[in-house]
Amino acid sequence: MLGLRPRLKARPSLVELNGGGSTADAVSGDKLDKLGNTAASSTTSPLPAELDHEIQIASSLPLPNTPNTPSTPNTPPYTSTSPSPSPTPAPSTPHLITRAPTIILHESTPPAKEPPKYSLPPKMPPNAQADGAEAEHHGKIYSVSGCVIELQPLQPPHRDPPKEDDLLIRCYSPVVVAEDMIGVAMYELVKVGKDQLVGEVIRINGDQATIQVYEETAGVTVGDPVLRTGKPLSVELGPGLLNNIYDGIQRPLEKIAESSKSIYIPRGVHVPALDRTKQWEFTPQMKVGDHISGGDVWGTVFENSFISTHKILFPPRARGTITKIADKGSFTVDEKILEVEFDGKKTEYGMMQTWPVRVPRPTTEKKSADGPFVVGQRVLDALFPSVQGGTVAIPGAFGCGKTVISQSVSKFSNSDVIVYVGCGERGNEMAEVLKDFPELTIDVDGRKEPIMKRTTLIANTSNMPVAAREASIYTGITVAEYFRDQGMDVAMMADSSSRWAEALREISGRLGEMPADQGFPAYLGAKLASFYERAGKVQSLGSPEREGSVSVVGAVSPPGGDFSDPVTSSTLGIVQVFWGLDKKLAQRKHFPSINTSVSYSKYTTVLDKWYEKSYPDFPRLRDRIKQLLSDSEELDQVVQLVGKSALSDPDKITLDMATLIKEDFLQQNGYSDYDQFCPIWKTEWMMKLMMGFHDEAQKAVAQGQSWAKVRDATQDLQGELRSLKFELPSDGQEAVTKKYEGIQQQMLDKFASVMDE
Repeated sequence: MLGLRPRLKARPSLVELNGGGSTADAVSGDKLDKLGNTAASSTTSPLPAELDHEIQIASSLPLPNTPNTPSTPNTPPYTSTSPSPSPTPAPSTPHLITRAPTIILHESTPPAKEPPKYSLPPKMPPNAQADGAEAEHHGKIYSVSGCVIELQPLQPPHRDPPKEDDLLIRCYSPVVVAEDMIGVAMYELVKVGKDQLVGEVIRINGDQATIQVYEETAGVTVGDPVLRTGKPLSVELGPGLLNNIYDGIQRPLEKIAESSKSIYIPRGVHVPALDRTKQWEFTPQMKVGDHISGGDVWGTVFENSFISTHKILFPPRARGTITKIADKGSFTVDEKILEVEFDGKKTEYGMMQTWPVRVPRPTTEKKSADGPFVVGQRVLDALFPSVQGGTVAIPGAFGCGKTVISQSVSKFSNSDVIVYVGCGERGNEMAEVLKDFPELTIDVDGRKEPIMKRTTLIANTSNMPVAAREASIYTGITVAEYFRDQGMDVAMMADSSSRWAEALREISGRLGEMPADQGFPAYLGAKLASFYERAGKVQSLGSPEREGSVSVVGAVSPPGGDFSDPVTSSTLGIVQVFWGLDKKLAQRKHFPSINTSVSYSKYTTVLDKWYEKSYPDFPRLRDRIKQLLSDSEELDQVVQLVGKSALSDPDKITLDMATLIKEDFLQQNGYSDYDQFCPIWKTEWMMKLMMGFHDEAQKAVAQGQSWAKVRDATQDLQGELRSLKFELPSDGQEAVTKKYEGIQQQMLDKFASVMDE
């Protein structure tokens, strides 16, 4: 090995070390030194003949019969010995030599290296020198993952092993490694660097913690401090969540813009999620002496004109007896207006509470969902309905209309609260939502209210840090669970879960984990399941009894529209409703571009009981339209082979009615006032009239009339059917229903006259 070339050196015999003399035939100490120096000078040069002859004589002599003097125990194989003094000459007696001289190897002194031209950042004081809480809550950055910078060791190799700061340092984006982090917990929130960037511990190895940072890490260097907070990544829950927009870790973007006077988010900025200065009108629901437990409603506040009552919930894991509660009045969210005593300990609470984003909020019981999740799109409400508390996936290629459907669900669904998470998509989409939502209104008790008042936006667009995409999904579902616990029906849109999965893939790659299909981590399916399984209808914790639900609609963006993508295939194994978008339909400007042959819903039979109460004909009409569309696809293949003229009249009616349904029932203009939202009653009437025309035409053909003659005679009636969608729902159900009843009577009269001819 370079720098460790051995040097030969002779050691005196045991007799010489004990003070004995040597004979004339023995090798003298001077000659041994000469031998050692000669051997050390070159490993390849030959020994002098005289020395070689003396070594041969010494090695051929017999060992003495006297016992050998024991050598020093535990002598290392490579030790350094000082030169022996020259022994006292003795009479030449060949038989007195006890053994041949011993030759050992010495470690050479390494050549001095030039010191590096740079120095490491100053080390943080060790934990033993910190004071108080700093001794427990501080670490330092050990490495940052990414491009490689090689640091030369500061210590020569023959000394102590190099320290951790002297090893290779990797420097890149969202992953850093900190040392001196003994006692840190998984998913604990930490502040990284001098700017105190928000990060989360995702791996622990000894005293080292791997941290994913939710902000840009440019400028973070080795040796920077890492501050532990002692709590997991949590969100603030309380009045003021609605009509607001946050980033992926619940920082209010509007407040940040006001405080920073910039269009960019400053590094390390910390602004509370809930406004600490706004006064809320509080009304108590309990009194002193009442027993209180987790989930109980102990007060209400007026949220806004859309959501008039915001229930103040007791934290799920607390209990006790009320010793003090504020009277009716105005308070901020952080004022302590409730005091509870349990086991001799008093605790104060405000209207705000925090909850870890990765932990589902507890419930009393999970119930089966039975109410429809109306989104205002005819093709979805009629053919592939979902339920309040269901899970929906919308996979589709770029340009198929995923975002338009997601925004339509946010605007017009029958949910009480909307949580819209823009995860990794374009920032202009969130800007469009911010522009449109305040202008769109819904009738509430005879007055029009903007739907932004029931909406919470969480924006983590494609130009924001990758690591925060994962947090944004969990932040959104936690906010949705909070409103669910108040007894509301909540709809959460995640656009798109593919970008979240790509963030998981990037973080997993930086951690060096074993990749699975297409580089995604092996735990992708488990992560998706843990998110979608937080949906559902539940009985909330505490009293009074409340039922709420969270419906999750996840948009999926498979590359090239390939539904065999790992994210899509994993999602389809979890969700119950599949709204598959077709690129070919989108290219033909058929919107919503729902492919009726691949989409499905597992909630159709569950909803039949609800339809029987209010719309008894709805399930039958839905099944008939599905069958008609299926038959038309088979006939299309026949037409391509033999032509339409070879079909029978009943088959021609099926083809023409399928075309009418596709163009004027399944298609919908999401940017028009008459068709952007279609209520259930209007959808049922359109299905009833179109299928009624189909039945009357089949009767006429069965009685001997030709389809060509019937079609020509009913041109005006077909025009009426194509105009059904132009009726404004805002005119009222009663007025529109009268028009549809008139068209139905006109249809019966027209077909009666045709069959009489």
